[in-house]
Amino acid sequence: MVSVASAMQGGSSGIGYGLKYQARCIADVIADTDHTSFITGTLSLKDENEVHLIRISSSGSELICEGLFSHPNEIWDLASCPFDQRIFSTVFSTGENFGAAIWQIPELYGELNSPQLERVTSLDEHASKINCVLWWPSGRHDKLISIDEENILLWSLDCSRKIAQVQSKESAGLLHYLSGGTWDPHDSNAIAATSESSVQFWDLRTMKKSDSIACSAYVRNVDYNPKKKHLLVTAEDETGISIWDLRKPKVPIQQLPGHTHWTCAVRCNPEFEGLILSAGTDSAVNLWLASMTDGELKSERTIDSPRCPADPLLHSYSDYEDSVYGLAWSSREPWIFASLSYDGRVVVESVKPFLSR
Repeated sequence: MVSVASAMQGGSSGIGYGLKYQARCIADVIADTDHTSFITGTLSLKDENEVHLIRISSSGSELICEGLFSHPNEIWDLASCPFDQRIFSTVFSTGENFGAAIWQIPELYGELNSPQLERVTSLDEHASKINCVLWWPSGRHDKLISIDEENILLWSLDCSRKIAQVQSKESAGLLHYLSGGTWDPHDSNAIAATSESSVQFWDLRTMKKSDSIACSAYVRNVDYNPKKKHLLVTAEDETGISIWDLRKPKVPIQQLPGHTHWTCAVRCNPEFEGLILSAGTDSAVNLWLASMTDGELKSERTIDSPRCPADPLLHSYSDYEDSVYGLAWSSREPWIFASLSYDGRVVVESVKPFLSR
């Protein structure tokens, strides 16, 4: 266990941590209930890539490297298993094609000189470029989703037997190119998949499209509101951020300006309703307070904004020197988030100053 980084200089409130190579993926380790921890992976074409398991120290003043593991290829997507903190998935590029696998961190990794990741199983049934692997976020579930440019695959996963089998597969259809998606935390049978300037909704019981929404620009990311059903947030190229009520999906219920360049990622807070993070290629992370119902925020836990309600932007974090692609709230301490810029810089921040006391 090696302490790598501490509070950042230059007046920033964040804690910094540096990866050796470029990177774009970071995830909250949801199943770690003892520590606030994140897992991240690098994106180097020529060098051996790395997976870093990092956690916030008990004092909250530094990030500690709990584990450093080699990974054979560039990591383009990474997600932590929500019910086992030692298991995660990656989507990777070999330089010629894309693949995906489920990995397990060795149990006694802290006592080993050079611990190796164990490949639990590979997701090898994709014929076109795979974009992401989805875990259902709301508890133990033996199913996985993988999305490539043309298809959605539903897998049955048995980690103890190291087997993943395709349960069903469906094509997005001609002229529909899928780029990503998210699993509905309120319904294990529903996912949202991004497809150019639209979002498709799929029923996993029938593996059929149930609905779609037409956005006004290319959709780069999508996230469900975990506190309230029917609410979805999209990150779009020109229009920024849109918030949708899926019961009346023709137009968004609110639009946020997003970033001065592309908005790459959006994340709804797991506990505080209406609190949204976004990251962009303008080297910034923005914290928003969005209206979720009839123009008014209604929540069990409220947020006190220092700004007038007409301005939904609570704060812009600009301590970055490159595009920010990775973004993750902590589920254990939902006022904490981690961000990752393309130059391999992790920054962990607290939004407590913007929460009501």
